[in-house]
Amino acid sequence: MSEPERLQKLLARAGIASRRGAEGLIKSGRVTVNGKRAELGSSASDADDVRVDGQPIEQNQAHVTFALHKPRGVVTTAHDEFGRTNVLDLVPEVRGLHPVGRLDRDSEGLLILTTNGDLTLQLTHPRFEHEKEYRVWTDAQPTKAELDQLRRGVLLEDGLARAETVTGVDGGAVIVLLEGRNRQVRRMFEALGLRVERLQRRRIGALQLADLQLREWRELTNRDVEKLLMRGKRGSRAEQGE
Repeated sequence: MSEPERLQKLLARAGIASRRGAEGLIKSGRVTVNGKRAELGSSASDADDVRVDGQPIEQNQAHVTFALHKPRGVVTTAHDEFGRTNVLDLVPEVRGLHPVGRLDRDSEGLLILTTNGDLTLQLTHPRFEHEKEYRVWTDAQPTKAELDQLRRGVLLEDGLARAETVTGVDGGAVIVLLEGRNRQVRRMFEALGLRVERLQRRRIGALQLADLQLREWRELTNRDVEKLLMRGKRGSRAEQGE
């Protein structure tokens, strides 16, 4: 029998939702432990009867992780209140599958979806410093001074945002970040007066978009997941001659 652990961690490990999503399930009264409504802060082990919406969870479920080449026009959410196409419409239906982080509707590129809440936490929390690399096309070529400013940091409404690396290429730049705030890349360039016309995420950690075509997905192997979790400065390679 395993030691008791926080309920949201147990739900995430079982592939029900991310830890944040599990907190929402608990708050809304949809989770019970041994027949009693759970509360935030509750703990449980594999010996307990944990249910979501009355259905018992499978605590030893094997996790599934996909890499998707998200196209523009598709929203990164599990459920969209406006009925728009979302990323889960593009991959096989798997219980507990959820997107890791976000790519805004107008952006494209590499997106990870998983049933593993611990993986989600490691890839999205800033303390783990996983690199995310983006190819950015702008309405004007960034100058050396503007690229230097991105490296030093630009002040946004939610604080200073700084590029880990940024390289000018024809028509825009390649930028690497260690965090992923809402529309952060676009806002950083807009702060310098540059409009982003196209944005594509090329890499997360050491995992590359590579030859994955638009709307294509593939299931990741254990080795792929290891690449995702590599702390990323070794994986950064500036784009050449594009």
